[in-house]
Amino acid sequence: MSKAFTKESEADADFEDEILVLPAATKNYITPEGLQRLQDEFAQLQKIERPKTVETVSWAAGNGDRSENGDYVYGKRRLREIDRRMRFLRKRMEIAEAVDPARQKNRERVYFGATVLYRNARDEEKTIRTVGIDEARSEFNEISWISPLAKALSKAAEGDIVEVRTPKDIERIEVMKITY
Repeated sequence: MSKAFTKESEADADFEDEILVLPAATKNYITPEGLQRLQDEFAQLQKIERPKTVETVSWAAGNGDRSENGDYVYGKRRLREIDRRMRFLRKRMEIAEAVDPARQKNRERVYFGATVLYRNARDEEKTIRTVGIDEARSEFNEISWISPLAKALSKAAEGDIVEVRTPKDIERIEVMKITY
């Protein structure tokens, strides 16, 4: 039977792309701060968001016809979103391996958790910090340690020139400063 003629339940759709896939044979490294953010979000959802949503759904269910009850329909949908996010966070925390960059012995080279100041071919200076895939935030110049830029910078020392593959071409950058 063609999949086009089967009805996929909303519950089945909740499991799609639940876990970001790590490259084969890699660990899910994360900084202690990043792990704490995941734990805080999980606690927020578990102790505040979910109980509040359950209360709303319960109240809405008592109002009669559920099929046309917007509070009930939206509440159930929100409850599924919260549960899916909590499952995702739980699985990510289970496989996370916390690495404290402050304990890095070799501070002369770029490793996980390093903050790197570099200069590109256009003479622009930029600063990035390599972090885990679950905690990378571009607005804070944090990039995943498995990103092309972080991989190119890995094990580089101050003064090294490394090549980074971009979608358009290969860019050469110079490592200016490394801090942890």
